[in-house]
Amino acid sequence: MRTLFLSILLASASALAASAADVSLSGKWKIHSNVEGNESDAQCTFTQKDNDLGGSCVTDNGEKPLAGKVEGQKITWSYDSEYDGTPLTVKFSGTLDSAATKLSGSVSVEPFGVDGDFTGVPSK
Repeated sequence: MRTLFLSILLASASALAASAADVSLSGKWKIHSNVEGNESDAQCTFTQKDNDLGGSCVTDNGEKPLAGKVEGQKITWSYDSEYDGTPLTVKFSGTLDSAATKLSGSVSVEPFGVDGDFTGVPSK
């Protein structure tokens, strides 16, 4: 009985791990942000290897390299930029829907301490 229970438990864990690993962010995404009423759009190209996220985002301030992590459906990434000569870091934290067709979550801009939200969809 114990062996049967362990077999079922391991099979369930393997199925969950496989479904999380099957979802990939790799590719181009349109990201729309709204930070305290200031809306902006970026074109981000994600490259995912295991849980690591790389790539770049093209913003109004040019192309910015990004770094982040993917843990199941949760995603975080950030890139450095500037505003009127002041360096800043834009940080994203959100979730990917199960069909890998939409990202959504929060965005913060440090050191200014302003927050907002974002949505993202794959580019075609």
